[in-house]
Amino acid sequence: MLTVALPKGRMLDRLVALFQRAGVDASRIDAADRRLVVTGGSVRFLICRAADVPTFVEYGAADVGVAGKDVLWETGHDVAELLDLRLGRCEMVVAVRKRSGIEHVTQLGFNSRVATKYPRVAARYFREHGIQVDVIPLHGNIELAPLVGLADAVVDLTETGRTLRENDLTPIATIGVSTARLIGNRVRYKLQYERIEALTAALREGMGNRG
Repeated sequence: MLTVALPKGRMLDRLVALFQRAGVDASRIDAADRRLVVTGGSVRFLICRAADVPTFVEYGAADVGVAGKDVLWETGHDVAELLDLRLGRCEMVVAVRKRSGIEHVTQLGFNSRVATKYPRVAARYFREHGIQVDVIPLHGNIELAPLVGLADAVVDLTETGRTLRENDLTPIATIGVSTARLIGNRVRYKLQYERIEALTAALREGMGNRG
């Protein structure tokens, strides 16, 4: 039985629909249910926090899983990236208050404070651009940080930009584009190559049958 780790949250229903189109029985998964292990045909699903999916996959508790590219950037887990599922597209951006007058990251002052849920991504980005900043990890309400003087900028995901605009923030740089990715345990991928490749191919076909 192939074990697949899926993330809880708003993405789950869309993933269930995709697996169904791919011919994989995911009908027993209910986003409102509290069950963490669900079996459908020859596949066992683990329902876990999005940030934990790569951990389950890397350490072999799951053969494959679905994780956002943003999570992979931040965690740096050693997993095989098998397929871009093209779901949940967001941009990871650097944003500042509109009234700051800053239009480029190079205008951020020495040791400017940057609030983010992605401290590793942020630190790496600014380091690669030769900009010294003080990265402040937060777990939520990132947009609040510049409004109350906690930070000069934020690094965050945005789907439409609406939340940024509503909080007087404007993007000044795009770090990357994040979508959901099918990932695999490197050892299991070799041992169960045919089954994992068959699942990958079925999901790829399901992506084209959104009807």
